[in-house]
Amino acid sequence: MKAVVVEQYAPIDQIGLREIATPEPGPGQIRVRVHAASIGFVDGLKVEGRYQTKDALPFTPGAEFAGVVDAVAGGVAGIAPGMRVMGAARSGALAEHIVVPPDAVEIMPDGLSMEAAAAFRTNYLTALYALGERGSLKAGEQLLVLGAAGGTGIAAIQVGKLLGARVVAAASTEEKRNFAASFGADAVVDYTKPDWRDALKDATAGHGPDVIFDPVGGEVSLQAFRSIAWNGRHVVVGFAAGNIPALPFNLPLLKGGLLIGVDAAQIARREPEAQARVMTQMSAWLNEGRLTPVVGKVFAFEDFGAAFTTMQTRAALGKMVVRIG
Repeated sequence: MKAVVVEQYAPIDQIGLREIATPEPGPGQIRVRVHAASIGFVDGLKVEGRYQTKDALPFTPGAEFAGVVDAVAGGVAGIAPGMRVMGAARSGALAEHIVVPPDAVEIMPDGLSMEAAAAFRTNYLTALYALGERGSLKAGEQLLVLGAAGGTGIAAIQVGKLLGARVVAAASTEEKRNFAASFGADAVVDYTKPDWRDALKDATAGHGPDVIFDPVGGEVSLQAFRSIAWNGRHVVVGFAAGNIPALPFNLPLLKGGLLIGVDAAQIARREPEAQARVMTQMSAWLNEGRLTPVVGKVFAFEDFGAAFTTMQTRAALGKMVVRIG
């Protein structure tokens, strides 16, 4: 089969497609013929060896995928060849086939495209877990979404609206702010301006955000926390800006605020009941037509490098997807 293979940690332009053996599922495993895989910020860090944990070389990057089950080993119940599934794994999605345990996949809702399914699970799981389970976002509250035009940002806007919040989207360009507004943001602010906190204050009628959804990091995170409402919750989901900020402890004291960390990769292992609740709710929203996953640009398999580059330069609107089969 064809697969993207990282033989040495390196920039994406030094990584290529390779012909490797098609994997066979072992006991308790299934094999999926991958039709689409999505690219996230963490995938780019892993390829370059800059993530907090390193995959053993050689490895195939890509964590999210959608496809059709084409082989099932002994010891697996409830999944059969021919089923359309979407799933997530530590790595291996940028290949024509992937072998995973059955609990790594969900049956795809009817009518959902492979591209949308590949872009769905991690972003929307992160958004709903962060806002609903950890941030305790309530109807009528003010939600600030940083990095609002990225994959997790757009998911947070949609989820925030479904939870009944008023959403303020913060993004760095007019194109990104317009993109965020098109998916339901009630107001937008430009966080590259020196006085952006004044605009945020105006957008929240002087109240400040009750919940901050933050996949960005850097100085903008500190400035956002300084604007948080009393008893506000700042939910940290990533550091797309590249810099990890240091929060002065007097700020949570003065604001009565909470700083909450969310690592989507650990939810299934540490909080399986919470993950089940979130997945059940998301599936219901999908089937009811209340939630439509946002797909950014779709790339051919041989152009996978361009998907990484678009994502890494933060030029992405939505999540980048690679069509494989």
